Amino acid sequence: MNIDIWLMWLILAAILLIGEIFTSGFFLFWFSIGAAAAGFLARMGADEAVQLLVFVVVSGVLFATGRKFANRVTKKQPPGIGADRFVGVNGIVLEEINPSANTGKIRMGQDSWRAESENGETIPVGADVKVLRIDGTRAIVRKENAD
Repeated sequence: MNIDIWLMWLILAAILLIGEIFTSGFFLFWFSIGAAAAGFLARMGADEAVQLLVFVVVSGVLFATGRKFANRVTKKQPPGIGADRFVGVNGIVLEEINPSANTGKIRMGQDSWRAESENGETIPVGADVKVLRIDGTRAIVRKENAD
């Protein structure tokens, strides 16, 4: 089976584009565009050395200039937006926070979250806690008014 080089470039472009969907940071996207440009030139009959040069140059230029865009799009949320709005908020323990049993749930206002203690201590139901940070889907808390 003999596959044309332009088709191989387009298959590479598609693989890189699909790979970009499953990663973050706009890294593979630029190489996908470079592979598509090389595939276009291959279809037009360009030499393989020219194709490779276009792939490297287009990918490199887009990667270098696209970093500003990618950083702006993927930068961290400002404080107080999304789950970060709970940082510094007080809550009450609804389900004992126990690292050994991997349990723990707190309520902050109308919201309830899975919780872990910051230092691995067990915190009983009804205890007041303060949210120190959000780690994925868990609130990392410290017991308030510790005895």
